[in-house]
Amino acid sequence: MRLSALRLRVADTDRLAEFYGDAMGMTARRQGASLRLGYAGQDADLLLMPGGGGYTHDRGQRYWKIGITLPDVDLAAAYLREKGIEVSEPDQFLDIGYMCHLTDPEGFVIELLQHDFRGNRPDGIADPKAPFADARIGQITLRTGNIAVEDAFCRAQGMQLLSVQDVAQYGFDLHFYAFTDEVPPNADLWSVENREWLWKRPYTTLEFQHSAGATFARAPDFRGLEMQGLAQPGHDAFGDPVLPG
Repeated sequence: MRLSALRLRVADTDRLAEFYGDAMGMTARRQGASLRLGYAGQDADLLLMPGGGGYTHDRGQRYWKIGITLPDVDLAAAYLREKGIEVSEPDQFLDIGYMCHLTDPEGFVIELLQHDFRGNRPDGIADPKAPFADARIGQITLRTGNIAVEDAFCRAQGMQLLSVQDVAQYGFDLHFYAFTDEVPPNADLWSVENREWLWKRPYTTLEFQHSAGATFARAPDFRGLEMQGLAQPGHDAFGDPVLPG
């Protein structure tokens, strides 16, 4: 099994594919009326489906963002700014990771997350002219008010929990699941030691931002997930589609 795609409904598939290709180094291929974009490797693709438009990022909705993991966030942010793309200032967010954020032309949020914490990045690890050469879609992030039902769903598919991260001062915690047999370096899944390890994984994790007891609305332009190896279509714990990849 593999988490193989995030399905988003968009207003202009060609325009958005051009953005992800030119800015983020993804490659695209046609899939019927849709466009499938991604990096080479084990991580998930983006499946851009026609029929959307007017997306507005809403903290009250189930869908949140994608996270792109890569070696040097500073180089990536500078590269994007040279192309006229607005990017937040990279910063170390608590003991979670060194990151920055931007939105694509249709308003979908992208997080750039460095493999290493601030101060731990090896010198010369990325090419300033191609900072996305070793990038991956590292996370697909959803919000939930009930992590127990999400956990049961993920484990039923064969995913395992790799990391739990406390962000209590902002009212939530983070839970990361993946199709893998890998074992985190520290058996305590709350351990900070596991985090830089997690950001270097070559596959995509399903991340839940858990705010206990909160309720979230369906995001109309989030059209579900694809899982390679899934026998038949179904729905996740929230009721969103989960489809064979």
